[in-house]
Amino acid sequence: MTDYKRWYDMEFSGDDDLKFLMLEAEKIRDASWGDTVTYSKKVFIPLTNMCRDECGYCTFVKHPDHPDANIMSLGEVTKTLREGEQMGCKEALFSLGEKPELRYSKAAKILSGLGYVRMVDYLQDMCEFTLLETSLVPHVNAGTLSIDEIKQLKPVAASMGMMLESLNMQLMRKGGPHYRCPDKSPKLRLQTLENTGKLQIPFTTGLLIGIGESWQDRIDALMAINEIHLQYGHIQEVIIQNFRSKPGTAMADYPEPDLKEMLKTLAVARLILDPSISLQAPPNLHQHHANYLSAGINDWGGISPLTQDFINPECAWPNIETLSDHCSRQGFQLRERLTVYPDYLTTEYVDKSIIHRLIATADASGLVTNFR
Repeated sequence: MTDYKRWYDMEFSGDDDLKFLMLEAEKIRDASWGDTVTYSKKVFIPLTNMCRDECGYCTFVKHPDHPDANIMSLGEVTKTLREGEQMGCKEALFSLGEKPELRYSKAAKILSGLGYVRMVDYLQDMCEFTLLETSLVPHVNAGTLSIDEIKQLKPVAASMGMMLESLNMQLMRKGGPHYRCPDKSPKLRLQTLENTGKLQIPFTTGLLIGIGESWQDRIDALMAINEIHLQYGHIQEVIIQNFRSKPGTAMADYPEPDLKEMLKTLAVARLILDPSISLQAPPNLHQHHANYLSAGINDWGGISPLTQDFINPECAWPNIETLSDHCSRQGFQLRERLTVYPDYLTTEYVDKSIIHRLIATADASGLVTNFR
């Protein structure tokens, strides 16, 4: 096992140390990813905004009694897919609260009205519908999943994702951001990472920083992600996402991480993670694109021309041309990618019913043929 303990004291590093870290991170990024920075043009499908978890920073989730609580109908899903397809999206990202039907009878009743008992079954059918009726390819963000649920979804989803967020158990205590959040158990989330590895699912995970974790907690989470990847080889990207405080939440007055915290975490993530793992930072949660590129990232994640960031609706997606200009000024070319990174475009990782659709859209490099 790699020794990561040497990174623990970076919490107390000065500006010169940060500059050195960023330069070292850039070297690794350049050697592994060259001068290409990517993003995915996608449409977001928030299949349900109900959830059995109660994260202290979340405005996406609605209690079943809230007038905006919803499970999208087939008609709503179809409308969004069709509009996204017309706008050139390649990926349909299905995001949803975790298992609301297990906690709330009203959620179970709404789901039953659609003809289902479990959200995962409805999700499977919506992904299958996407493949049958559109040119889009599903990516699934459904939180913690059992190995049987992962097997169920693999034939209809090219890739999956779930943020690890943190391994700090203290965050689940009363007063913490993950109190009354059974699916934020570090053990369960690590098990999902391992199970998707066993089944060779191209997977996205990452850290949410600034929610009460320590610097050492971040190192521990990065270490755990990397060790699982070294065992299974399936983690295609890691996101470092900064906490955003929102009115009306338990953490409305909680301080957000500053730029230095983000740069330090990004740089050390690039130094800890295997170079084959893509490093991403959401481009709509900050205005520091040049700084983030200098910290070693090589991907901007999903950007939609149609749908908002439902988790952070106050943060609009950047204009692609503007983002491309920012990249060019740093010496990079911005390229559109698929939901599956080039190294994972094989039947080992992607179901044979999906792989041909992906390959037909890609050029020799594995990126999208018709950029933008």
